[in-house]
Amino acid sequence: MGLVGTAAVRDGGAALPHGFWAAVRVWLEKPQVANRRLCGAAIEAEGTVPLGEGGEASRPLAAVWGGGSGGGQEGRAASAGAVELGRLWREVRGQLSAGHGHLPPPLTPWGGPGRRSKLRAVLRTLLPRGRSVGPPAPPTKELAVEDVDTGTVTFLPLEENSEGKYQIKKCNIYQIQLTHMKDEEWSVSVVAPFPEDWFSDGIAYPKLAWLGNELLSRLAKWSVEQKPSEFKSTLSLISVAKYSKVYQGLKEKYREMVKVWPEVTDPEKFVYEDVAIAAYLLILWEEERKEKGLTKKQSFVDLGCGNGLLVHILNNEGHSGRGIDVRRRKIWDMYGQETHLEESTIMPGDSHLFPDTDWLIGNHSDELTPWIPVIAARSSYSCCYFVLPCCFFDFHGKYSRRQSKKTQYREYLDFVAQVGFVCGFHVEEDCLRIPSTKRVCLIGKNRTYPSTECALIDKQITQYINNRQTCAVVTCDRRVGFNHKDHSDGVCKEADSELPENETDTAGTIWMPGFQPREKVEQIRNCASLPRDFVDDVVLNVANLLLNATPQKSCSNIHGGNMNTWNQGESLSLKEVAEHLNKETLKRLKSEYGGLQTLLKNNHQVFEVLNGRVHIRDWRKEKPSTKMKPEVKRRLSAEAFKTRLCWFFIHHPDGCSLPSESCPYAHGTEELRQSQIIKKKKYIQ
Repeated sequence: MGLVGTAAVRDGGAALPHGFWAAVRVWLEKPQVANRRLCGAAIEAEGTVPLGEGGEASRPLAAVWGGGSGGGQEGRAASAGAVELGRLWREVRGQLSAGHGHLPPPLTPWGGPGRRSKLRAVLRTLLPRGRSVGPPAPPTKELAVEDVDTGTVTFLPLEENSEGKYQIKKCNIYQIQLTHMKDEEWSVSVVAPFPEDWFSDGIAYPKLAWLGNELLSRLAKWSVEQKPSEFKSTLSLISVAKYSKVYQGLKEKYREMVKVWPEVTDPEKFVYEDVAIAAYLLILWEEERKEKGLTKKQSFVDLGCGNGLLVHILNNEGHSGRGIDVRRRKIWDMYGQETHLEESTIMPGDSHLFPDTDWLIGNHSDELTPWIPVIAARSSYSCCYFVLPCCFFDFHGKYSRRQSKKTQYREYLDFVAQVGFVCGFHVEEDCLRIPSTKRVCLIGKNRTYPSTECALIDKQITQYINNRQTCAVVTCDRRVGFNHKDHSDGVCKEADSELPENETDTAGTIWMPGFQPREKVEQIRNCASLPRDFVDDVVLNVANLLLNATPQKSCSNIHGGNMNTWNQGESLSLKEVAEHLNKETLKRLKSEYGGLQTLLKNNHQVFEVLNGRVHIRDWRKEKPSTKMKPEVKRRLSAEAFKTRLCWFFIHHPDGCSLPSESCPYAHGTEELRQSQIIKKKKYIQ
């Protein structure tokens, strides 16, 4: 039999059958969420095709559904491919069951007595991820045929012959079926007519067991999930196919940066994140040049450029531009003179406008993020912007939440988008494919007003900023009276929203005199800069507090056949621990980010902090990681072995819970080894 797998689904929320087709749509448009060896799929054409003989495909469904995974690019390709889809359908249909267009058993046949004579067809190209060795795998085409009446979607893999015509790769045909059993009980199945001939390439076509287990379980889950996403689909504004090609090229070109990264930050995260952002911008800008008939590549300024890698890549790819940051980074010296980076403080005002620049970039630009649409609007009528918000800042300081029904991230994105609207931009949102939890970008490249109305928009911007500032002042000082109203646009209105007279005089140069730029010298406030004797004293006091708390927990400990008890102490909440520390200690800890909790977590050897409670760490219960660590991390772990003294051996009344040979820390100075850990750029060769 060709049954690959089946999953029972209980639908208590009346999600089916609509939820099944939504799940199928995810698998069609975003196969990479299930198959990690793919980077996406390009929807090339889609529309209705006739069940009977002959006939053309109808106008593409992309025009009705809003396009495929590639957004506008694949949507336009789908529109242009309607006629091609009809021709392809006639070619392919004749190859099934001796030319009669019937599906081989045990697949559910299309249509039937009294059923509609149309099917829905989607032509897609599966895009493989780049491989670390060997040439990239070629893309694979598939024709997916949906029959709503029978609850089936059939996948027909296509191969192009020497004459440029497509043939069905029959050994890899498979069908996903939805069956209503009774009441709330349904089943989702995967069926393959020729399982014994199935060919797995490990990329576009995994093993059948994967389809019957991994894919099937995901489809069953997605079918009854009723959680609409807060965000747009990934890469919805550009071509996924183009992105895949450009990203793989840039990744190969700049991968050596990982080995020579001089900063303390994670090189893999930052290098590949900036490579992905650069790939996105290069495609976005290429499409803009086509739309506007431009030949010259766009210029840019990256405000708050940080390590400068994004600037370096864009400069190398032919775009003139520069990066500005308040603090110089070590890595800047590695880029060379062709990469233009400036160490300067940006104060939003008339002195920091960029009238000759095409695009402003805000990549995790922190306090500058809400100002970037304003600076772009006031720089020139043609200036555009791209922001990737991360930390939450308003015009005047930290952003304050106002809506409890949204996540803080969604609320902040809406605020930054609103700033763009106020500045007269058509704001578009997209989700990047980067190794970050904050991956939604906002783009303003077209205006909502004619150039003759620039003065009017500028006045609107000033009023909006003043109102935001009024909100901040009133929130901080409750003695100032104002009308509390729930404004849908999130803007507080005061009876008199004019700037104070002393601020109006300076508004022509600095738009908000109270603006606080990032400090030039980055303060380390994660308890790492506290004196060692102070930290040791706090650690000892907290440990004694836990060990002496009642009732005490003891745990059997067997070393060499002798049983004894090892005092695990009691667990206390962070609040209870803080109540036992003196005021001077607490005052000193409060000046650090995270305070007491950060200090205790930093002393991982001694403490475990879980759900706001502090425990003495019992190293006998520490389980080795189930995941295989990368070679570098394994080497670091080995090199750190016995390079620090064991706190328990010295301070715990029962000594260490582990024998010397098992403890990663030294039991006495005679066991101490010299640390072999050196900078990453020297050992990653």
